[in-house]
Amino acid sequence: MIVTGKLIEYLDNGKFICALVTESQPKRLRLINQNGRELNLPLSRIVHCSKETHPTSLSRESVTQHLQDTTEKRGSLMDHINLEEIWELTEEDNSNSFSPNFLAELIFGSEATDNTVSAFLRCVFEDKLFFKYKEGRIQVNSADKVEQLKIQQQKEAKRAELIREGAKTVERIMKSDLSPEKLDSIQMELLSIIRDFYLFGTDAPESDIARKILKSAGFHKVHDPFHLLVKAGIWSANENIPLLRNELPVNFSLAARQQAELILQRGQNELFEDSGRTDLTHLAPITIDGPTTLDFDDALSIEEQDGNYLVGIHISDVAHYVRPGDPLFAEAMRRGTSIYFPEGQVPMLPRHLSQGICSLIQEETRAALSFMILLSAEAEVLRVRITPSIIRVKRRLTYDEVDRMLDTDREIKLLNMLRKKLRIHRLANGALLLPFPDVNIFIDHHGKVHISLGKSDTPARTIVSEMMILANSEAAKYVADRMVPGIFRSQPPLQKRIVHGEDDDLFQNTLQRKNMSRGELSTTAKSHSGLGVSHYSTITSPIRRLLDLVMQHQLNSIVRRQEPCFTEEMCKDFTSVLSRTLTTANNVRNQRQRYWLLKYLADKQGQYLDALVIQAGPKRVNLILLDILMDIDLPTPGNKGIKPNTMVKVRVVKSEPLDNVVRFDW
Repeated sequence: MIVTGKLIEYLDNGKFICALVTESQPKRLRLINQNGRELNLPLSRIVHCSKETHPTSLSRESVTQHLQDTTEKRGSLMDHINLEEIWELTEEDNSNSFSPNFLAELIFGSEATDNTVSAFLRCVFEDKLFFKYKEGRIQVNSADKVEQLKIQQQKEAKRAELIREGAKTVERIMKSDLSPEKLDSIQMELLSIIRDFYLFGTDAPESDIARKILKSAGFHKVHDPFHLLVKAGIWSANENIPLLRNELPVNFSLAARQQAELILQRGQNELFEDSGRTDLTHLAPITIDGPTTLDFDDALSIEEQDGNYLVGIHISDVAHYVRPGDPLFAEAMRRGTSIYFPEGQVPMLPRHLSQGICSLIQEETRAALSFMILLSAEAEVLRVRITPSIIRVKRRLTYDEVDRMLDTDREIKLLNMLRKKLRIHRLANGALLLPFPDVNIFIDHHGKVHISLGKSDTPARTIVSEMMILANSEAAKYVADRMVPGIFRSQPPLQKRIVHGEDDDLFQNTLQRKNMSRGELSTTAKSHSGLGVSHYSTITSPIRRLLDLVMQHQLNSIVRRQEPCFTEEMCKDFTSVLSRTLTTANNVRNQRQRYWLLKYLADKQGQYLDALVIQAGPKRVNLILLDILMDIDLPTPGNKGIKPNTMVKVRVVKSEPLDNVVRFDW
């Protein structure tokens, strides 16, 4: 039992505190410590108790002074203690546990005193490398343990240095004392730690270091790291955070880049040496795309034959260059699809392939997979021939150019006539058209966002879409009829039909979109209710979509009378990969689209915008903003009779793109 008048020592935040016992109780002690404070302390907190008893009748000032003198004396004795030397002696002993008194005597070569024992204990708690204090005994760390602790200490020292250096770096960057081009490797490492913390929070490997750096530098707001990284030149002012958070691949592996270079060096002469490839360079295919398109993966040709029409739908033969097991195919597997953003794109294949040898460029010889489909005058399919081919595009046309040529160009006129009839067939089979304007986002060189709406169902666009649907449907039939494994798209029948025929009504089309069955991806060919076809897959965009590339490989092997490239099990694996990669890619694309819409709305704060009411309930109203086609919800106002399919105005209250927050009111 510790009695009144004893000097005891306890730990407070890792620091030894000396105190005099003024009252002893069974489980607690009343104390005056070296700082002149009175307190109650549990016995379990005591680390060391003196053998000597000291008077308690002295004044508080005298007691405090005595305790401070004792603390100073014990601190000076620590300078005479070399724990490593004592550890080397005790480590050789069979015993790994000693009393503090024994080791103090071993150190000082004389009988242990309160001061020498205290000095030794202070050293043990200060340097935990060699010894450990436990229940009044000193345990000796093994050599392995000491080595582990040394490594740990080095890591902790590096962490402490990183935090100090990091705080300085952050402060200098924000004061513009440190320009981006002058950042050294350590400073770049620090910014990398902060970057990962902003993106992944506590899941980041060094989140604790990042948090301490930011705290030391006085950064407490959630987006402070973002603004720091922009200031440091690591990120742009509109960095694509969803892309980084999802860790989608942007750069290509060295092996993939090397393979792409080898493909470019091969040239096109080998195409004419392939006996399984049909030379269709006598045809005059045309490409129809937007004015800024750089990767052309489809072209169309048409010939009249005895009152029927031979339509050629020519798809870039990417499978000829990108084969399973190759680094480029592995890269396509990682990505699943190209992702398009208002500010740029992340391609599935390297640009010198997607915009080069795999792109159906005007007057260039290209490998293709050609669907030669004979249609009747009523656009009924009479014959389908699918063949690997060689083509040379004769004309590159834009959508606007084609729309102006509908009555003056014979080929365009025929294609337009056939697309109308193909569409009628699909509508008769229950297809839904649901045209929805394209939301075109343009960011000028000042970073200001401009938005315009473009028609998605112009004749030129629907010529292309109808021909692609035709090719995709026939490809799916071709594979399924031969009982070859494949990957198919389908959609269950509608539960609620709102739109009929070629209705082009924004309200009706939006409402119908909210009542659509989810599309499915499987290895079994089933009908696609939304498109009005019995079989469907996609094969017309192999430059941009893994699914199309996989199906192109299957078709190539079938038409060449070879074993299918992929088994049923492999196709099932592909559907799993596609489900994962496409879900991620779509989420990232949608988040990025929303970011730019919120940037646009940030400039409209306080302004009123036109909106169309889609659904109105007793508690919530669903609307679509007509300028940008954004879907929003607002509480139902008590004093207004809000009805579906009516125009209203809503006010932009707040828009915070980084927070993904936007608020409106009536």
